[in-house]
Amino acid sequence: MEHSLASNTYQQSRTRLEHYFDKTARKAWEDLTSDAPVSGIRATVRAGRDTMRELLLSTLPTDMHGMRLLDAGCGTGALSIAAAERGANVVAIDVSQGLIDVARKRAPKGLRIDWRVGDMRDRDLGIFDHVAAMDSLIHYDADDVIAVLDAWSGRANHMAFTFAPRTALLAAMHNVGKLFPRSDRSPAIKPIAEARLSKAITAALPEWNINFTERVSSGFYKSQAMSISRGDHL
Repeated sequence: MEHSLASNTYQQSRTRLEHYFDKTARKAWEDLTSDAPVSGIRATVRAGRDTMRELLLSTLPTDMHGMRLLDAGCGTGALSIAAAERGANVVAIDVSQGLIDVARKRAPKGLRIDWRVGDMRDRDLGIFDHVAAMDSLIHYDADDVIAVLDAWSGRANHMAFTFAPRTALLAAMHNVGKLFPRSDRSPAIKPIAEARLSKAITAALPEWNINFTERVSSGFYKSQAMSISRGDHL
């Protein structure tokens, strides 16, 4: 049975993300995801995100003509653009109108990208060959991550996503972040142990296989990719 689409924790996290990216950090993320000069710490985050994006893209076919991709939490659109350049018909959705505005401006003309602002679990988005979710699930707890994957599982055959791995270093960085004034904090990252998430996926999605999981660590950027597919689908 599909999990509830509107748990309280999911909605609370989503609201915080919307406020952060639209009211607080739009310019910072626009710079981070561009070629503009950034500080040393932000440069490591940019490098980590570039590596992670290429890792997720490596799970997708090089020729995606005739395929439909959901880019869930698309941000400023780099993954959407790369997939569309492979021929995919992309639905790119994000909680932030500001980030979607940036993405739409950056996208080359002629690509098949449908930019949306809304809930990445919306059933009305349709059916997809692939789902990609880069660093959009890291702000949700394990139960909500499973609920999101469950919501997508009936409408796709392959999902590549990231989660925040539970490590001592990431926990320490999270605790240090609590020392900053609330107005300066980014939305909380919620680390999840890889073993726990793998076990939960196996239990909730018995028809799905975990293809691989790989961590990317670059300075302050810590994220882990996972690729899962239904049955023998790759």
